[in-house]
Amino acid sequence: MTYYKRMVKKVETLRKQKVVRILAIESSCDDTSVAIVENGRKVLSNVISSQIDIHTRFGGVVPEVASRNHILAVMPLVDQALKIANLQLSDIDCIGVTQGAGLVGSLLVGLTSAKALAFALDIPLIACNHIKGHIAGNYLTYQDLEPPFICLIVSGGHTAIVKVDDYTHFNLIGSTQDDAIGEAFDKVARVLGLGYPGGPKIDKLANGVPATIEFVKHSTLLNSFDVSYSGLKTAVINYIHNLQSRGENVDIPSICASFEHEAVDMIVDKTIRACVEAKMDIIAVAGGVSANTYLRNSLKSKANKLGIDVKVPDFVYCTDNAAMIGSIAYYEMLANPPAELNISALSHIEIK
Repeated sequence: MTYYKRMVKKVETLRKQKVVRILAIESSCDDTSVAIVENGRKVLSNVISSQIDIHTRFGGVVPEVASRNHILAVMPLVDQALKIANLQLSDIDCIGVTQGAGLVGSLLVGLTSAKALAFALDIPLIACNHIKGHIAGNYLTYQDLEPPFICLIVSGGHTAIVKVDDYTHFNLIGSTQDDAIGEAFDKVARVLGLGYPGGPKIDKLANGVPATIEFVKHSTLLNSFDVSYSGLKTAVINYIHNLQSRGENVDIPSICASFEHEAVDMIVDKTIRACVEAKMDIIAVAGGVSANTYLRNSLKSKANKLGIDVKVPDFVYCTDNAAMIGSIAYYEMLANPPAELNISALSHIEIK
């Protein structure tokens, strides 16, 4: 019997098993992470190796550098995750791994490691969607959270409003037509000389500062659930360059606050409108930008006035981490067949 046929049978058995432990690997961008998650909700370990210090000097992530550092980090992190969880490889029931979306070179490191572990241990491989993983990060913070609900996804590579129908089925309501919100934060921060990553630096400088500058009128997408950040990013950069060319003072905190408010308000307002129209009463937030102070406060303030509950995961589950992959891998295992060993890394992957 082939490996895959054995795994199909094993997954059928695991679905009836009371406790399922999944070792998950996440390497979609510049953070390497390994976690062990029990039944999709209980985190036994979650270790992360950050590359921020490495990429800061370049002003952003260099794919080849990221890939090489994933190679160095991944297997020591597997050992560390097992040690923290006080488990052996023989205690693991499945291997979950991010298949996409992300940097192909980075994904391949995690995917190859996951394939090798699954084959060597003769246990199922579960291929995961990175964005669905971010959504599942909420299940690790809110043990009683269940679909359906509306989810706002805000990260360096993704911006979308999604209706979560159940654990593995999603309906895309709206998304960015160009840049992601986190990408816009990073590019504006770079022009302001704040460095990488830009989001936390802009958030800190904008805290408590009034938004007094209007950069763009977003009339073309007013009645849509889609957003656009390319025009806003360009308008802010041109505003800065015009001040500099005239020798005028660049009020960095004011620019940060005005940009942050404009970037956040458009997606927050559309998310709340989507929730009301869908007759939902829960909005979950996912992705690295969910750590933004103004986004959290604004969304909660506006939503709570309408009786909508806002769920924001613990900070460790906002940024890229393997625990969220371990969570979505469990629900994928319950609903779908295991992955074959010839699957490829995907730079883009749909939410559906």
